[in-house]
Amino acid sequence: MDMRTIGLIGGMSFESSAVYYRQINETVRARLGGLASGEIIMHSVNFEEIVALQKAGRWDQAADRLARAAEGLERAGADCILICTNTMHLVADEVAARVAIPLINIIDETAASLVRNGARRPLLLATRYTMEHGFYAERMRRQGVEVMVPDAGGRTTTHDIIFDELCAGHVKNCSREKLMAIIDKARADGADSVILGCTEICLILDPAHLPLQGYDSTTIHADAAVEFALAGTLGRQAA
Repeated sequence: MDMRTIGLIGGMSFESSAVYYRQINETVRARLGGLASGEIIMHSVNFEEIVALQKAGRWDQAADRLARAAEGLERAGADCILICTNTMHLVADEVAARVAIPLINIIDETAASLVRNGARRPLLLATRYTMEHGFYAERMRRQGVEVMVPDAGGRTTTHDIIFDELCAGHVKNCSREKLMAIIDKARADGADSVILGCTEICLILDPAHLPLQGYDSTTIHADAAVEFALAGTLGRQAA
């Protein structure tokens, strides 16, 4: 079986990296059967260091940190790279430029999923950096998707739930209710869908149980990695 090797840059946070690992392996097993699992190499960074660079606005240093991780994964035999977080896709192009293997971009994969299903006006729930910096909305716009974000209070609430609770492994019902209220307001304002645009939000919101069509970027990204890894494998097995 000639399965490609998936390279993960994780640890941002490790809570969501664990979701990636499980999702990829469960999907490979479902596709191939038996005891099949994915060929995966992970470089898990110290998130505290990355957060410090985010807060200081040192995106150049953060880009170099992740690019060095990507280079190491490539040397170790990875056939593709995934940055297991939405926020750090702010530096995805810089990371991609440092390796010869493809970087599977979470924004592109999520946009493609939206477009396939006719969603064009999604609410984006994410960190403050992802909601406010502009890189995410601009990349989505190039693919025909106009994202909405919560108002200032909603952005603060969402950001704080992600960093203060979900990244620390805490899932609170009261915070789920706050996020649902933000979604309800967006629906009233014209949103046609919701992007769980932080890889931890799937820990607190189920995209299948929202008042709008939900798109979990973590699942979409992990599924794209499996599609890349198994390209051609199923056909060869059937031959």
